[in-house]
Amino acid sequence: MALDETFLRGIGMKGGQIHILIRKRNELQQLQQSAQQAKPSRSKTPDRTDAQTDPARPRNAPAQETSSSDSSRPVGKTARGNTASAAGKRQRKSNNSQLKSTDEVLELSNCRPFRSQDTDFKYVKDKVLVPESGVNDLITPCHEYKSFAIAADLNRNQLQSKFACEVIRFASACMNIRTNGTIHFGIMDSVEDKGWKHGQIIGIRVKEREYYVDALDYIEKCFSENVREIARKCIHPPVFIEVISKDSQEQRFVVEVDIEPISTLVKNKLFQVYLPKYNEGSQKVTLTKDPTFYQRRGAKSEPVMQKDLDTFIQDLQVRDAQREKADLSSAEVHTEIPQNLGRKLSILLNDGKNYMDDSLRYILVTNRCEKDNLNNINFLMQLNIFCVFDFDEDSNVSGLYSKYKEHHATRSYFLQDFSSESKTGNPYSQKHLCLFDQTSWIFCNGRSDFLGDEKPCDENTWIKMKKKYLKKAITRICDEILPKGSFIVLFLLLSPVQKPLVDTFQEFYTEMNGTEYIVCIAESRENYWKWANLAQASCSIETLEQCSIVGMKLSHVDATIQKMLPSTAQPRHLPVSTRGVCTLPLLEEEKLYSLEILCADQCDDIKIDLLTEKVIQEIEQNFYRGRKIIWENFWLADKKHCGEIIEREACKDASRLLDDILRGSRLNYSVAKLKIFHHPGSGGSTIARQVLWKRRKDLRCAVIKTSYPPSTVCEHALAFRDYEEKEISHCLPVLLLIEDYDEDYLEELKNDLMDAVATRKINSPRPYFILMCCRRSNDPERLCKASPLDTVAVTHKLADSEKSLFRAKLEKMKQKDVKPEFILTFVLMCEEFNETYVRDFVGHILQDIDRSSRDTCLMRYVALLNFYVPNSYVSLSHCEAFLGLGVYTERQSRAYDFKSHLSEQARMIFIELRESTTYISSVRIIHCLVAKEILYQLSGNEPQSQLAMTLLQEKTLFNNRFGRDEFIKFIRDLFIRRDKRSRGDNTDTLFSPFIEHVCKAEDCEKAIAVLKAAYELLGKDPFFAQQLARLHYNNEKFEDAKYWAEVAKLHLPNDSYILDTEGQVYRKWFSFYVDKMTQDDTPESIIRNIEIALKAMKCFRAAQQAAKAEHDSMNNAGYFGEVEVGCRLLRFLSTVHVFRRSPEGEYSELVKYLITDYIPKDIEKTWGRLHSRLKGLRHNLYHALEWISEDLSYFQTDKHHEKEEEDENSEKEEQIYNPRKWLRRQSEVYARFFISASLIEETNRGPESQLIRRMNIYKSGGGSFTNILSFLTDKKENRSAEKLEKILSFYTESPLRLEDNDLVNYILCHITLACLAPGSAKLVPMTTLREFSTRFFKGKRPFPASAHFLLTLLYWPDEALDKEPNPDKDEILDTALQTLKRLYDIKMKDVPTRKKRIYTHFFLGKGYGLGKIVHKTKIDKLIPGSLDERRMKWLHGTVWNIAKISNILKSVSGWTRDRSLFIRGHMKEFPILPLHLDSVPPGNENVTFYLGFSFKGLVAFNIKVVNNPTASRTQGI
Repeated sequence: MALDETFLRGIGMKGGQIHILIRKRNELQQLQQSAQQAKPSRSKTPDRTDAQTDPARPRNAPAQETSSSDSSRPVGKTARGNTASAAGKRQRKSNNSQLKSTDEVLELSNCRPFRSQDTDFKYVKDKVLVPESGVNDLITPCHEYKSFAIAADLNRNQLQSKFACEVIRFASACMNIRTNGTIHFGIMDSVEDKGWKHGQIIGIRVKEREYYVDALDYIEKCFSENVREIARKCIHPPVFIEVISKDSQEQRFVVEVDIEPISTLVKNKLFQVYLPKYNEGSQKVTLTKDPTFYQRRGAKSEPVMQKDLDTFIQDLQVRDAQREKADLSSAEVHTEIPQNLGRKLSILLNDGKNYMDDSLRYILVTNRCEKDNLNNINFLMQLNIFCVFDFDEDSNVSGLYSKYKEHHATRSYFLQDFSSESKTGNPYSQKHLCLFDQTSWIFCNGRSDFLGDEKPCDENTWIKMKKKYLKKAITRICDEILPKGSFIVLFLLLSPVQKPLVDTFQEFYTEMNGTEYIVCIAESRENYWKWANLAQASCSIETLEQCSIVGMKLSHVDATIQKMLPSTAQPRHLPVSTRGVCTLPLLEEEKLYSLEILCADQCDDIKIDLLTEKVIQEIEQNFYRGRKIIWENFWLADKKHCGEIIEREACKDASRLLDDILRGSRLNYSVAKLKIFHHPGSGGSTIARQVLWKRRKDLRCAVIKTSYPPSTVCEHALAFRDYEEKEISHCLPVLLLIEDYDEDYLEELKNDLMDAVATRKINSPRPYFILMCCRRSNDPERLCKASPLDTVAVTHKLADSEKSLFRAKLEKMKQKDVKPEFILTFVLMCEEFNETYVRDFVGHILQDIDRSSRDTCLMRYVALLNFYVPNSYVSLSHCEAFLGLGVYTERQSRAYDFKSHLSEQARMIFIELRESTTYISSVRIIHCLVAKEILYQLSGNEPQSQLAMTLLQEKTLFNNRFGRDEFIKFIRDLFIRRDKRSRGDNTDTLFSPFIEHVCKAEDCEKAIAVLKAAYELLGKDPFFAQQLARLHYNNEKFEDAKYWAEVAKLHLPNDSYILDTEGQVYRKWFSFYVDKMTQDDTPESIIRNIEIALKAMKCFRAAQQAAKAEHDSMNNAGYFGEVEVGCRLLRFLSTVHVFRRSPEGEYSELVKYLITDYIPKDIEKTWGRLHSRLKGLRHNLYHALEWISEDLSYFQTDKHHEKEEEDENSEKEEQIYNPRKWLRRQSEVYARFFISASLIEETNRGPESQLIRRMNIYKSGGGSFTNILSFLTDKKENRSAEKLEKILSFYTESPLRLEDNDLVNYILCHITLACLAPGSAKLVPMTTLREFSTRFFKGKRPFPASAHFLLTLLYWPDEALDKEPNPDKDEILDTALQTLKRLYDIKMKDVPTRKKRIYTHFFLGKGYGLGKIVHKTKIDKLIPGSLDERRMKWLHGTVWNIAKISNILKSVSGWTRDRSLFIRGHMKEFPILPLHLDSVPPGNENVTFYLGFSFKGLVAFNIKVVNNPTASRTQGI
């Protein structure tokens, strides 16, 4: 099996691990080859009992008998031999799982330094030491290895004799040759054993250390008396080095004995020794019969042969002289040349550049910081620290945290808290909220000052209880939050190291695939070596040394890093109302984390001398390539370090509008809005930031981070405004930029700010806050036209003055040798994004591109998303994974650039960005129009549906963990996000633009196929099933539509929108069959059609019930759907032969069937299961119509009011854009099929007769609150008055006998008629209407909201009718207003009020009786100008300045108290709802205002403070 990258990826290894493994294999193969060349010259020592019984030998490996002492005895013949053999079998069995293949590449390890007693030095299991060695320079020790595995488990006598034998033989050889040496026990030494590597570190179990120490007492027996003391001094005590392993907790050691024959001790001495041997028979230790001289020959210890003894003795003086010389040489003091640690620090932290990259984040891992060191860690205060893993339990009291939090805002965690936050299930931007804006401080071993249960623990307890949380926290950071290459892990070893700190390194090393982005700083070499020795279980000492700064004073590290920082630590400043400035410490700024604050001296702290010309040019070109402008661009331009930034006319317009707001030239609000709508890529964001930059010294300026909720932004904005201001009533206005926002978010933020300002009870001549709203739009001019007084449109079209500026700028950049291809966005802007120019330019770039390459494929995928999904991008992590770019582990790869792996064409059109809310590095195409062209020009004959299919099959992209949530969101948007005009799109689409394109350019089958694939891939998302149902029924595939609607309902059975979709399936199905009907249709087909319609209505009623239970939305689609189907069903029934139309033009047979018990004979049996449901049709439709009418009475419906002046092309558009007109038309259809004059005669005033009269009212345009008020919108008032008089004529009986709803309609008809024709003879006096309404406040049963609304109109004080104060009338008003408020709250549920704006129907006018009631439409007719101009006058309150309007409305008196508004009724005071809360003056003031009447209660308009102290405080009546 080949050990290659394909195989290793197949078993699940990460790229970095593969890279390390293969590199190390290649290194070891070279070492192995050199070792193999030395093997023929090296034989093993004759006395090797371990070779016989080596436990690590594979079972099929032959054992060689090599023991000289036992050579005459067969192996295993004695009892002890059997014991040893059995022990060997047990040992083989226990170690079988540890056998290493000889093909496996193992990592080299260094030996313990000679004579070192460092207890922190460790060996790592299964690494290998260099091969055994012979004599070198006498000082460098030679090495000999012994596995000693079986002997270590023998009894004391056996172990000691064996250990002493090996040590004394080796010591004799070294001392006679005068060389230093080390013998190692626990290192594999069998060359022939193919189960292990020579020199492989295994370790042995050490029962008692004293066994090994005492074993050296054999020196007294084995050496002659005259040299025993010398031998004692030359043979050093055993050293026990722990063998560490990540996979085993068993404690093993390598036992080493150093031999050091110093010349002064051994001079003129020879060492002849006896060797101890254990006798198996007598079970005693005996010495060899004859003493022997040993010598080192090559890598072995051999006895000196008798024939060579004379020569050996004669050479003694030569060896003594060599040793003496070697000792003198080693005694010389060698001056160590210090490393250039400053340069190394620079390379590790910023690739050798002269300044640090401030976009990098740091993760700090540290332990106890002593008090003396706290003054030398100032550099940490200026690093962009993401989080800290702190192992100092006293850090909050006296350690690093106590100092850090003096300079920065932080959030403290314990390990389990931080690691578990990712389980919340929130989307990415919420899940990781604040992590990027405030440093997370993680106490890894408890806090000594914490009152809870988190107390410090010892190492073993920590490993058992807390290590798992450490792993989760690190995995969370590396997999979910921070992309590779965006952060550095900095280990700061400030005190002695413990195991948990090493575990932290190992976890980061594993997650980050190496040490590329890991740096260690340790002033103490002792602390470092303990850390490194423990950490080598994961990473070699050499690799650790490459990424470590050791021995550099912490104060020097501090100064060196501070010198490399790109900006100074000088304080930042904000303008204040006194025209001075105040200091803004970083700690205070970070507390306002939802705002990106623009200071008065922004960027002045930049060390300009560190920025090279190339860097400055890169900053400038990044902007002109399409990146969002940054403050450095403005600063460099102001300082003349780069070219100036063009100021477009729209920027001047925005500045003028801002000046108008500040001067208060319009109606004064506490929160003003300045809107900038711009074509994508036209510079709208640049203009907004230009305005901010120019006003940073006059106003307090900030950019809102929309990832935070409006409530948080509001809190921070208020604190920002008040900061360091003495008088909060005279603070500078705050200019807040909000970009690419959601309309609901903006409205909520505005309301929160206004409410917060209102509670302060301060009146300021200028706005507190100015929201500069910058948003992309495909039609900015239309939006500007709709609101010209506060809106600026930025388009691709350049004014003549702008064209010359752009041309001049382009020429200057060309003079700097900047290629147009690399500032493509700016070049296209110069050409106003002309379609032909864009097409030709992109065509030129794409010439000769390799269409089959991976980066071209990536380009197409990104183009698909960028063109169809606004603001989409693909994370850099996804791109790297897709292109198969491995994870690099060498230090020099820090400068690795994603773009260097792209084709030249891809480099031109891709731009790398950093997403503002999640800080993800991402890639997109420089402009959506360029994306469009790339999509079309690279597609060739391949349809876009096929491209999307291919994209869905890219497992590399979908399985990439980092940034996955955002990628999936964009994929979902590609398939299901519809265009909406309210979002600035050109049109409202039924499906996503991509799906609509596939349907139009290809066919619906392709669209269905790609949606199905997306449904399966994205976890069977019910909303994809819903889209499939919609797509099928729009293409008349109703059986499939039914299936997918049921699938969606299966996932979300209580979702009102999905239930509505199911109803739409049957509605479309019913309409399809009805439209295809002919005279030849069978009775069965008629029944089928009715069944489908009734099923649709049932589904819509289910949607209605589900909508009631949804507290965060108001979905009324179920009611509209039921009415549409019901009315269509009535029309269909009228065509059935049994219900033929009468000669008089009536459907008397159908009416009789629907509202009585009558059933025609022809259908009595065949329609058996339909009768009860059809006879309930009228009631169901009536209920739905009443609900819609009431809903329209509450809320404004003119959000898209411009549609009212257009011809609606479809029933659906009318329902959306003009629901009142839709309701009136459907009511007429509904009524038409329940009217029959002949039935009235037959029933003779029975209930059916009353019902038919009610239907006549419906048919005439009445019947509901909304329908009646619709008469007021008719341009022909006389015609409407006549219709109302006709409606009133239908009420023949006494009004007091009418049902509740009928009585409400009857009274409202009089009020409406009075507005249209005050002199009509049909009108009754106000007093009569009051009498009719008595039941509404005296009755015990509940009444509709419209009844209570009428009470507020009828019983408001009238100067003619209420000359005497009457508390009873106040009681009626109070009860009605409280009931309206309660019903309104029920209606609104938890839906924000901004989504449903209350509608004011009537105003209090001058006059009395019904004449004092003025409808809003009358005011509308008095406002001059276009529809948009009229809307703006309402919006800005200038409508009240029109004389004709002020002449008809009554200005009433009231007062304010604690920012609340009150008015007096007959005798009692009533609270009034102000239209704008911030229009209520602070304090206690007398005010006047216009009074409006809504379904929420009384509303005040045009509130003005009464400056005349003699003004009457009484309510004018």
